[in-house]
Amino acid sequence: MTDTQLSESAGPVGIEVFGLDGRTALVTGGGGGVGAAVAEAFAAAGATVLVTDINKDAASQVADRITARGGAAEPYALDVCDAENARDAVAAAARLGGGTLNILVNNAGVIKPAMFPKMDETKFRTVIDTHLMGTYHCSHAALDHLPDDGTGRIINVTSAAGLTGTIGQANYGAAKAAIVGFTKSLARELARQSVTANAVAPLAATAMTENIRSNEKLAAKTLARIPLGRWAYPAEIAPTFVFLASDAAAYITGQVLPVDGGTVI
Repeated sequence: MTDTQLSESAGPVGIEVFGLDGRTALVTGGGGGVGAAVAEAFAAAGATVLVTDINKDAASQVADRITARGGAAEPYALDVCDAENARDAVAAAARLGGGTLNILVNNAGVIKPAMFPKMDETKFRTVIDTHLMGTYHCSHAALDHLPDDGTGRIINVTSAAGLTGTIGQANYGAAKAAIVGFTKSLARELARQSVTANAVAPLAATAMTENIRSNEKLAAKTLARIPLGRWAYPAEIAPTFVFLASDAAAYITGQVLPVDGGTVI
């Protein structure tokens, strides 16, 4: 079949390619910030969402907001550093989808900032374990539940810190850089099962950036590096995840998409 024939056979593309009707998603770190915004955006697009967070009360508040608007969501307590807990959470999400988990978003994270001379091993390992090992645990647990029909998605969260480095957070930069390599490797392997793996590098006003935004000097330096000159709201970041989870992104894999106002160009 020629390219022209392929194009013609596909027919016109409508807005429905951005919908998530009939799909099930698990979002880690969904109790606040970008994770909460993503969970709510997925539900608004038609997905059933398992909102997970180490703080179940926070996850419950997000799930309640979703159901109050007519969406489908349930909360789940998840410490992504615990492999067994991750397997149980993924299994719970799959049960919501009748045995299938279409979308996994690895968003959970922590920060333990310190200049490197004062960066002790505990701070380093805590960040690596949460970001990198947490992404590993949930992704590995999801393998048996992701479909091979082209709707399987793993979307990881990285950061400009993992692409360009950062001062005072060598642990965070290391973890986020590792997630980039992990994502690209997963994309090559999972393509055989028609599952895509991509990463988003967001920059938003969340609890994790509060230490920067509340410091006048750091805030000014950060804003000076953002061409758009402002922080994003989490709700401005979430549509990128909906896009990557949808059929509109079916031919995109192994990519890192910065949503950062132009910080990484």
